[in-house]
Amino acid sequence: MYSQRPLSYAPTPYSYTPNPALSATINLDEEVKLSSTPAERDLYESLAEIYSIIITLDGLEKAYIKDAITESEYTDTCARLLKQYKSSLSDEAVAREFVDLDTFKQNWGMECPRATERLRIGLPATVEQPSHNRPPSNANTGASGSLILAATENFITFLDALKLNMVSKDALHPLLSDIIQSVNKVTDKDFEHRGKIIQWLITLNHMRATEELSEEQARELAFDIEQAYHGFKTTLS
Repeated sequence: MYSQRPLSYAPTPYSYTPNPALSATINLDEEVKLSSTPAERDLYESLAEIYSIIITLDGLEKAYIKDAITESEYTDTCARLLKQYKSSLSDEAVAREFVDLDTFKQNWGMECPRATERLRIGLPATVEQPSHNRPPSNANTGASGSLILAATENFITFLDALKLNMVSKDALHPLLSDIIQSVNKVTDKDFEHRGKIIQWLITLNHMRATEELSEEQARELAFDIEQAYHGFKTTLS
């Protein structure tokens, strides 16, 4: 009879020999490091901050809807979170790893629909829609006149910036934000072409900081803001 010989590729009881040197290097109590360089550590910390901002912003939106916080508290906190979000993404390495909001949410199993919408708009809800709890102005103190003057100056400053060919996001977005915030202090009416201001704020919010409008976009923006300015003045008559 032929003796059975194990196949060369089949495992045998003696096919594995523990390596004492390798076993000695593994410490189950040792902390696992996610990064090996300071740059990697900074990157992961920034991504973690963005994650926490999105979660916090979603909770803030829910609290505002439920009237759990005041409008002023909401506005200040929301504006701060939006600023922190933009600041984190201003780093090229972070922005490259982040890709975009939808990709980041998918990678980390996030939903946060309210935060997503707020980040898309880039403005607190109290700025996007004028507050109906705005304190009445006192005609005797001239407060109303000063607010109207400030709003008018913001419109003119923005239009002048376009005439000077200032068409980058980092130049226009702050000026356009000043317009919507100043007109909200004057009136809570949804005047004609007010929505155009919001639409352009959203458009600018989606651009990179140094990205510029095309010549056609700049002309369209100037036309829309001129129309919004006339609509604003109509509410004052």
